[in-house]
Amino acid sequence: MELPETIVTTAQINDTLTGKKITHVFNATKLHRFAFFHGDPKEYEKILAGKIIKSATGYGMFIDLVLNDETIISVGEGANMKYRKPGDKIPGSYQLLIGFEDNSFLVFSISLYGFIGVYPDGVIDEIYHKQNKENLSPLQKTFSMEYFSTLIAQCSPNLSVKALLATEQRLPGIGNGVLQDILFKAKMNPKRKILTLDITEKEKLYLTIKQTLQEMVLKGGRDVQNDLFGNPGKYHTILSSKTYKEPCPVCGSCIRKEAYMGGTVYYCPTCQPLPNK
Repeated sequence: MELPETIVTTAQINDTLTGKKITHVFNATKLHRFAFFHGDPKEYEKILAGKIIKSATGYGMFIDLVLNDETIISVGEGANMKYRKPGDKIPGSYQLLIGFEDNSFLVFSISLYGFIGVYPDGVIDEIYHKQNKENLSPLQKTFSMEYFSTLIAQCSPNLSVKALLATEQRLPGIGNGVLQDILFKAKMNPKRKILTLDITEKEKLYLTIKQTLQEMVLKGGRDVQNDLFGNPGKYHTILSSKTYKEPCPVCGSCIRKEAYMGGTVYYCPTCQPLPNK
């Protein structure tokens, strides 16, 4: 879940779940070593039962569901959250399931790793959540070229553009997923050092970030991720695990797949060359 999916899913929660009363909470049917929780999941039903979903707010890679007594259910990164209607089949494997008074339910699952937290006092004092909430979102109007230039100036000049965009939540909600298309459209190699960027290239990167994210949101998220109802987004990713075996859509070169900075990067060596300096 990155920024486009956070925005899309948050809107769907506010449209669909607002006013629903929680009646039951079921714990994991299968333990996952990289499922991280705040508080004891065995206490979640005692905390949540009888409460009503008031609203949801998205921050970068987190979605916070606020209940009528200000309790917060916070979901982050790799935790998949799906809404199911009354009568829908309950999956055999999940990390958490919240049932509502009308017999619909919200089911949480985790593939690689993910976070689910319940905060009875409504206070979340965790650094990663704070970074996502407090740093300016690239889609906020106040995220200006001047602000972006300040971010770059605060970084080591030897930082790569991937590190600039996708570490320390400088740009909340941009991760290893959405940055692939951003850098392709900006014609920048993910390993390129920010010291090699001139002012024109910095402006191009800034505009590409905003335009690409806006397009992803308008199209309901990326086609490699599902929304609250389990439907894939309609933004067709250019570079992803689904497309990298296809030739570059611009020049026809073979797309490269490489491990870099703890994740996989995809890029076109012709359209996204490293500068000779």
